Amino acid sequence: MKKLFGTDGIRGKANHYPITAELALLLGKATAQVFGASGKGLCKAVLGKDTRLSGYMLENAITSGLLSMGMDVLAVGPMPTPAVAHLTKSMGASCGIMITASHNPARDNGIKIFGNDGFKLPDEVELEIEKLILGNGLNSEHIDNDQIGKAYRIHDARGRYIEFAKSSISNESLKGLKIVLDCANGAGYSIAPLIFRELGAEVIETAISPDGRNINHKCGATYSQHASELVRQHKADLSISLDGDADRVIFCDAHGNEVNGDRIIGMVALDYKQRGRLNGNSVVVTSMSNLGLKKAMEAAEINTIQTQVGDRYVIEQMRANNFNIGGEQSGHIIFMDYATTGDGIITALHILKLMIRQNKTLKELADFMRVFPQRLEGINVQEKVPIEEVPALRDAITECEKALDSSGRTVVRYSGTENKLRILVEAETQRDVDFWITKLCDIAQRELG
Repeated sequence: MKKLFGTDGIRGKANHYPITAELALLLGKATAQVFGASGKGLCKAVLGKDTRLSGYMLENAITSGLLSMGMDVLAVGPMPTPAVAHLTKSMGASCGIMITASHNPARDNGIKIFGNDGFKLPDEVELEIEKLILGNGLNSEHIDNDQIGKAYRIHDARGRYIEFAKSSISNESLKGLKIVLDCANGAGYSIAPLIFRELGAEVIETAISPDGRNINHKCGATYSQHASELVRQHKADLSISLDGDADRVIFCDAHGNEVNGDRIIGMVALDYKQRGRLNGNSVVVTSMSNLGLKKAMEAAEINTIQTQVGDRYVIEQMRANNFNIGGEQSGHIIFMDYATTGDGIITALHILKLMIRQNKTLKELADFMRVFPQRLEGINVQEKVPIEEVPALRDAITECEKALDSSGRTVVRYSGTENKLRILVEAETQRDVDFWITKLCDIAQRELG
């Protein structure tokens, strides 16, 4: 069982274990060793970060660890996570490392690692890195002075990704569209506005002034209210809200109504099926997706494949079966024909292109499904005790599932990145949702809080 890596890398409060300079140094050493660094100039790592203040500390520590083991570092500075994944592959690097805590507040940070193919590492490789970090086998004395790695600043990294993202829609014009673009004061703050403007869209930008402390603060994909107000104020066609590392996106239509990942996946799937592009006639989603999406896909004779929560599990299923559309309700959307991870910018480009091609508003495209009432709550826990070992909560979940039967469901799971228990209840009526979520949360708080 992994002790450091969660569902999306290592994550925690900055300057507190495990997100410390000391552990970051060891992670750099361990990663270099696992990827075969030898000081011969054959191994290199792409290293990016988002805009958190703690990124400076972690960037330098990881770089030192990599260099000490003979691995070169290609530093790209503040850059979206999907850009680091792409650059790792396109620049022939051995691995890519992204310093980010995604949608979390500025006090947190984290580290994600990609293989040379641009995909997140499988569990067994993360375990190998963990064992080296937690053990005593990270001696770099075998690397002589002339074998120590070199660090390079890649000044054209931004341009490389810009062209890659635009090419995903064949550089088609977005002229005539007026968009509000919320960059969450995060990694996409400078790169995202350029991409949409270069393709001809009128862009009203917001949250593009990071100061190291304001990433995701009342803005971005986890706070779409900010963009919702602006889209109505400016009479824009839609808003695009990225998260802190720009690997997910949430939209609001021209009326300010939120359009989440479920609706994005569904509208793309329907379009792909119509054009004969939907591989395996299937989409891949997680257990958090709304039942309304599944029923809408059934009506369109599209299969819905469900995985556990985490975009890495969606991607694993997609790769194993050659599916090309999948993602999470939270806005991680994977266009496997173009990218190896969730990409908020590429997702937005494809939705804008879809609006133009079908000559429809976002509201018209998103109106294909009836959303079941759903409520998600998070309970802070002292430790992640297995649910089956908490009889009161286990029995209440069974009671809830029996009561809702096929007209609803509940999902109770621990967060992969925080000490939280997440409880989702979905039913045909809001009354049932509120009743059961309150009951389950009260029990969880009493037993685990």
